[in-house]
Amino acid sequence: MQAKLINEGPERTFALVFEHGDEVVSLLERFAVEQGLEASRITAIGAFERATLGYFDWERKDYEHIPVQEQVEVLSLVGDVALDAGRPKLHAHVVLGRRDGSTVGGHLLEARVRPTLEVLVIDSPSYLKRVCDPESGLALIRADE
Repeated sequence: MQAKLINEGPERTFALVFEHGDEVVSLLERFAVEQGLEASRITAIGAFERATLGYFDWERKDYEHIPVQEQVEVLSLVGDVALDAGRPKLHAHVVLGRRDGSTVGGHLLEARVRPTLEVLVIDSPSYLKRVCDPESGLALIRADE
């Protein structure tokens, strides 16, 4: 993955270019830690050779895995980075386009890039904090924290 700071403030903007074989979630979270991201928004387009998406099952309080074992276009990837237990944590949703024009979408759990993924990360000069929500079991952003 290549990264370049393209705007220094007041909101820092980074352009990230992922290469064939890069694993998106782990690299984005590592980048967030390295850059001290605490309140960022993320958008991206590109393509994956495979991915695992998630659908949150309210009854089980866990994600059902949706494996995507084919080349797909990243039609939309949007998300955020907020603090979770003091560490930057990625939360992203994605819509993937298949060869036949159909789509599949969900929470991005894992993905391998092919051939590229272009990501814009805009970091705000503040922080967002995730707090465990007892009803859902999820770490949700609390605006009043």
